Amino acid sequence: MGEPRIALLNAAHAAADTRRNFRRELDADLVEFDCPEDELPAGFAFDGFVVTGSRVSVYWEREWIGRLQEWVGGAVEAGLPGLGVCYGHQLLADVLGGRVEAMDEYELGYRTVEQDGENRLLEGVSDDFTVFTSHSDRVVEAPPGATVFARNDYGIHGFRKGRAFGVQFHPEYDMEMARTVAEGKDDQLPAERIERVLDGITAENYDAAREATLVFDNFLEYVREVGPERVAAD
Repeated sequence: MGEPRIALLNAAHAAADTRRNFRRELDADLVEFDCPEDELPAGFAFDGFVVTGSRVSVYWEREWIGRLQEWVGGAVEAGLPGLGVCYGHQLLADVLGGRVEAMDEYELGYRTVEQDGENRLLEGVSDDFTVFTSHSDRVVEAPPGATVFARNDYGIHGFRKGRAFGVQFHPEYDMEMARTVAEGKDDQLPAERIERVLDGITAENYDAAREATLVFDNFLEYVREVGPERVAAD
Protein backbone atom coordinates (compact mmCIF):
# COMPACT_ATOMS: atom_id res chain seq x y z
CA MET A 1 0.00 0.00 0.00
CA GLY A 2 1.21 3.51 -0.80
CA GLU A 3 -0.10 6.57 1.00
CA PRO A 4 -3.17 5.48 3.01
CA ARG A 5 -6.47 7.15 2.19
CA ILE A 6 -7.97 8.19 5.52
CA ALA A 7 -11.40 9.67 6.24
CA LEU A 8 -10.82 12.55 8.67
CA LEU A 9 -14.10 12.96 10.55
CA ASN A 10 -13.70 16.49 11.88
CA ALA A 11 -16.15 16.86 14.78
CA ALA A 12 -14.71 20.17 16.01
CA HIS A 13 -16.51 23.49 15.78
CA ALA A 14 -13.16 25.22 15.23
CA ALA A 15 -12.71 23.05 12.16
CA ALA A 16 -9.79 24.98 10.66
CA ASP A 17 -7.60 24.66 13.76
CA THR A 18 -8.34 20.95 14.02
CA ARG A 19 -7.66 20.45 10.32
CA ARG A 20 -4.29 22.18 10.66
CA ASN A 21 -3.24 19.97 13.57
CA PHE A 22 -4.20 16.65 12.05
CA ARG A 23 -2.81 17.48 8.60
CA ARG A 24 0.51 18.33 10.26
CA GLU A 25 0.73 15.03 12.13
CA LEU A 26 -0.91 12.48 9.80
CA ASP A 27 1.22 11.61 6.79
CA ALA A 28 -1.65 10.30 4.69
CA ASP A 29 -4.14 11.21 2.00
CA LEU A 30 -6.73 12.85 4.27
CA VAL A 31 -10.27 13.28 2.99
CA GLU A 32 -11.95 15.63 5.43
CA PHE A 33 -15.61 15.73 6.45
CA ASP A 34 -17.05 18.54 8.59
CA CYS A 35 -19.37 16.46 10.78
CA PRO A 36 -21.26 19.30 12.56
CA GLU A 37 -22.14 20.56 9.06
CA ASP A 38 -23.62 17.11 8.27
CA GLU A 39 -20.74 16.04 6.05
CA LEU A 40 -20.09 12.28 6.12
CA PRO A 41 -18.58 9.84 3.63
CA ALA A 42 -21.04 8.19 1.26
CA GLY A 43 -19.47 4.80 1.94
CA PHE A 44 -16.46 3.03 3.43
CA ALA A 45 -13.99 3.06 0.54
CA PHE A 46 -11.07 4.19 2.70
CA ASP A 47 -8.04 2.55 4.25
CA GLY A 48 -8.98 3.86 7.68
CA PHE A 49 -10.67 6.69 9.55
CA VAL A 50 -9.90 9.19 12.31
CA VAL A 51 -12.47 10.93 14.54
CA THR A 52 -11.26 14.21 16.08
CA GLY A 53 -12.05 16.01 19.30
CA SER A 54 -15.14 18.17 19.79
CA ARG A 55 -16.87 20.45 22.29
CA VAL A 56 -19.97 18.24 22.29
CA SER A 57 -20.69 15.11 24.31
CA VAL A 58 -21.50 11.75 22.76
CA TYR A 59 -24.70 11.51 24.81
CA TRP A 60 -26.12 14.82 23.53
CA GLU A 61 -29.15 14.44 21.29
CA ARG A 62 -28.07 16.05 18.06
CA GLU A 63 -28.85 14.64 14.66
CA TRP A 64 -25.31 14.93 13.31
CA ILE A 65 -23.93 13.03 16.30
CA GLY A 66 -26.33 10.17 15.66
CA ARG A 67 -25.39 10.07 11.98
CA LEU A 68 -21.69 10.10 12.84
CA GLN A 69 -22.19 7.24 15.31
CA GLU A 70 -24.05 5.27 12.66
CA TRP A 71 -21.29 5.79 10.08
CA VAL A 72 -18.53 4.85 12.53
CA GLY A 73 -20.42 1.69 13.50
CA GLY A 74 -20.69 0.74 9.84
CA ALA A 75 -17.02 1.49 9.22
CA VAL A 76 -15.96 -0.74 12.12
CA GLU A 77 -18.25 -3.50 10.83
CA ALA A 78 -16.74 -3.10 7.35
CA GLY A 79 -13.28 -3.70 8.83
CA LEU A 80 -11.77 -0.22 8.58
CA PRO A 81 -9.04 0.55 11.11
CA GLY A 82 -10.13 3.54 13.19
CA LEU A 83 -8.53 6.03 15.57
CA GLY A 84 -10.53 8.25 17.90
CA VAL A 85 -8.95 11.23 19.69
CA CYS A 86 -10.60 12.73 22.82
CA TYR A 87 -14.25 13.05 21.70
CA GLY A 88 -13.45 10.48 19.01
CA HIS A 89 -12.16 8.12 21.71
CA GLN A 90 -15.41 8.54 23.62
CA LEU A 91 -17.54 8.13 20.49
CA LEU A 92 -15.77 4.90 19.54
CA ALA A 93 -16.25 3.58 23.07
CA ASP A 94 -19.95 4.44 22.97
CA VAL A 95 -20.50 2.90 19.52
CA LEU A 96 -18.71 -0.30 20.56
CA GLY A 97 -20.75 -0.75 23.74
CA GLY A 98 -18.72 1.11 26.36
CA ARG A 99 -19.99 3.85 28.66
CA VAL A 100 -19.16 7.57 28.67
CA GLU A 101 -20.06 9.92 31.52
CA ALA A 102 -19.47 13.50 32.56
CA MET A 103 -16.65 14.08 35.06
CA ASP A 104 -16.86 16.04 38.29
CA GLU A 105 -13.98 18.21 37.11
CA TYR A 106 -12.00 19.17 34.01
CA GLU A 107 -8.73 17.52 33.07
CA LEU A 108 -6.77 20.27 31.35
CA GLY A 109 -3.12 20.83 30.58
CA TYR A 110 0.02 18.73 30.32
CA ARG A 111 -0.40 15.55 32.31
CA THR A 112 1.29 12.18 32.75
CA VAL A 113 -0.31 9.01 31.38
CA GLU A 114 0.88 5.47 32.07
CA GLN A 115 0.88 2.57 29.68
CA ASP A 116 -1.18 -0.34 30.96
CA GLY A 117 0.41 -3.29 29.21
CA GLU A 118 1.82 -3.43 25.68
CA ASN A 119 -0.10 -2.02 22.76
CA ARG A 120 0.66 -1.46 19.10
CA LEU A 121 -0.48 2.17 19.18
CA LEU A 122 2.09 3.13 21.84
CA GLU A 123 5.11 1.32 20.42
CA GLY A 124 8.20 3.46 21.03
CA VAL A 125 6.44 5.56 23.70
CA SER A 126 7.75 5.59 27.28
CA ASP A 127 5.86 3.67 29.97
CA ASP A 128 5.03 7.03 31.60
CA PHE A 129 4.58 9.78 29.04
CA THR A 130 3.50 13.42 28.83
CA VAL A 131 0.37 14.50 26.94
CA PHE A 132 -1.88 17.52 26.64
CA THR A 133 -5.41 16.90 27.92
CA SER A 134 -8.68 18.80 27.63
CA HIS A 135 -11.90 16.99 28.51
CA SER A 136 -14.81 16.95 30.95
CA ASP A 137 -16.25 13.58 29.83
CA ARG A 138 -14.51 10.23 30.11
CA VAL A 139 -14.89 6.58 29.22
CA VAL A 140 -15.88 4.94 32.50
CA GLU A 141 -16.35 1.47 31.01
CA ALA A 142 -14.38 0.25 28.01
CA PRO A 143 -16.35 -1.68 25.38
CA PRO A 144 -16.85 -5.39 26.08
CA GLY A 145 -13.80 -7.33 24.91
CA ALA A 146 -11.66 -4.18 24.62
CA THR A 147 -8.12 -3.90 25.97
CA VAL A 148 -7.30 -0.80 28.03
CA PHE A 149 -3.70 0.24 27.32
CA ALA A 150 -3.33 3.67 28.96
CA ARG A 151 -4.60 5.29 32.16
CA ASN A 152 -4.01 8.04 34.66
CA ASP A 153 -5.78 9.18 37.81
CA TYR A 154 -8.64 10.59 35.71
CA GLY A 155 -9.34 7.21 34.14
CA ILE A 156 -8.99 5.42 30.81
CA HIS A 157 -6.74 7.17 28.30
CA GLY A 158 -6.45 4.46 25.69
CA PHE A 159 -8.29 1.33 24.56
CA ARG A 160 -8.38 -1.01 21.62
CA LYS A 161 -11.10 -3.28 20.33
CA GLY A 162 -10.32 -5.14 17.13
CA ARG A 163 -9.10 -2.56 14.61
CA ALA A 164 -10.44 0.42 16.58
CA PHE A 165 -8.17 2.48 18.84
CA GLY A 166 -9.07 5.38 21.10
CA VAL A 167 -6.93 7.87 23.01
CA GLN A 168 -8.35 10.44 25.42
CA PHE A 169 -5.38 12.81 25.18
CA HIS A 170 -4.50 15.18 22.32
CA PRO A 171 -1.27 14.09 20.57
CA GLU A 172 -2.02 16.53 17.72
CA TYR A 173 -1.86 19.76 19.75
CA ASP A 174 0.98 22.22 19.29
CA MET A 175 1.66 24.99 21.81
CA GLU A 176 -0.53 27.48 19.96
CA MET A 177 -3.50 25.13 20.07
CA ALA A 178 -2.88 24.26 23.72
CA ARG A 179 -2.98 27.95 24.66
CA THR A 180 -6.08 28.61 22.57
CA VAL A 181 -7.95 25.73 24.18
CA ALA A 182 -6.92 26.69 27.72
CA GLU A 183 -7.88 30.33 27.23
CA GLY A 184 -11.23 29.21 25.81
CA LYS A 185 -12.21 27.63 29.14
CA ASP A 186 -12.61 31.00 30.86
CA ASP A 187 -16.38 30.48 31.07
CA GLN A 188 -15.98 27.07 32.71
CA LEU A 189 -12.95 27.27 35.00
CA PRO A 190 -11.57 29.78 37.51
CA ALA A 191 -9.01 32.25 36.20
CA GLU A 192 -6.39 30.88 38.62
CA ARG A 193 -6.78 27.36 37.21
CA ILE A 194 -6.45 28.58 33.64
CA GLU A 195 -3.38 30.61 34.54
CA ARG A 196 -1.70 27.52 36.04
CA VAL A 197 -2.42 25.58 32.87
CA LEU A 198 -1.03 28.40 30.71
CA ASP A 199 2.09 28.55 32.89
CA GLY A 200 2.59 24.85 32.15
CA ILE A 201 2.52 25.32 28.37
CA THR A 202 6.27 25.49 27.99
CA ALA A 203 8.72 24.38 25.34
CA GLU A 204 9.97 21.70 27.75
CA ASN A 205 6.50 20.18 28.25
CA TYR A 206 5.67 20.46 24.57
CA ASP A 207 8.92 18.69 23.59
CA ALA A 208 8.11 15.91 26.08
CA ALA A 209 4.59 15.56 24.65
CA ARG A 210 5.94 15.19 21.10
CA GLU A 211 6.71 11.57 21.98
CA ALA A 212 2.98 10.85 21.97
CA THR A 213 2.69 11.80 18.29
CA LEU A 214 4.07 8.33 17.60
CA VAL A 215 0.46 7.13 17.90
CA PHE A 216 -0.18 8.61 14.44
CA ASP A 217 2.81 6.90 12.84
CA ASN A 218 1.93 3.63 14.57
CA PHE A 219 -1.69 3.85 13.47
CA LEU A 220 -0.77 4.50 9.85
CA GLU A 221 1.72 1.65 9.88
CA TYR A 222 -1.02 -0.61 11.22
CA VAL A 223 -3.37 0.62 8.47
CA ARG A 224 -0.76 -0.28 5.85
CA GLU A 225 -0.36 -3.77 7.31
CA VAL A 226 -4.04 -4.71 7.52
CA GLY A 227 -5.23 -2.78 4.46
CA PRO A 228 -4.72 -5.54 1.92
CA GLU A 229 -6.76 -7.91 4.10
CA ARG A 230 -9.73 -5.55 4.46
CA VAL A 231 -12.88 -5.97 2.43
CA ALA A 232 -14.47 -2.49 2.29
CA ALA A 233 -18.05 -1.84 1.34
CA ASP A 234 -19.26 1.15 -0.68
